[in-house]
Amino acid sequence: MLKNHIRKKIIKIREIKNKNNLQIKTSFFKEIFKINKFKNNIVGSYFPVNFEADTFEIMKMFKQKGFKLGLPVISSKFDMNFYIWNLNDPLYANKYGIPEPKSKKRVMPSILLIPMVAFDNNLNRLGYGGGYYDRFLKKNEKKNITKVGLAISFQEVKKLPTNIYDKKMDYILTEKKFFK
Repeated sequence: MLKNHIRKKIIKIREIKNKNNLQIKTSFFKEIFKINKFKNNIVGSYFPVNFEADTFEIMKMFKQKGFKLGLPVISSKFDMNFYIWNLNDPLYANKYGIPEPKSKKRVMPSILLIPMVAFDNNLNRLGYGGGYYDRFLKKNEKKNITKVGLAISFQEVKKLPTNIYDKKMDYILTEKKFFK
């Protein structure tokens, strides 16, 4: 099955099934904290749109643990970087309608929460097709960023088609399961 076909199908299902913003269990992160030593206490998150897996409780948990939060800002030429954001800071919508922080303080996350359209149990991720996260991870390969994909369990597919540009996740979390 082609990526575009999977993308359209799952986005349609997600719109129907995730109207109540299903929550990922923050307890799943205990395992991640046991396994990983983070270079800094910065988590790159995303502001959920289009019925994506909700990140608010996860961001609150990270703040309580002393982490700083960063949200992505998209610049020209398909480039994306993370900028400091606090839970109550104002946001503005970029050209895609995605909320971005007004902050100009760029940060490098040691753990990255990544939205997904679909995933498989081999830790492959399907995004929206722009390649922003894959490019960000490629340009920062040497930074040792822990990649955590967030999705709802019905977004799992048997096998995703992949190419050399696709970056595997270190972990995938849903409201029901922890994949590693």
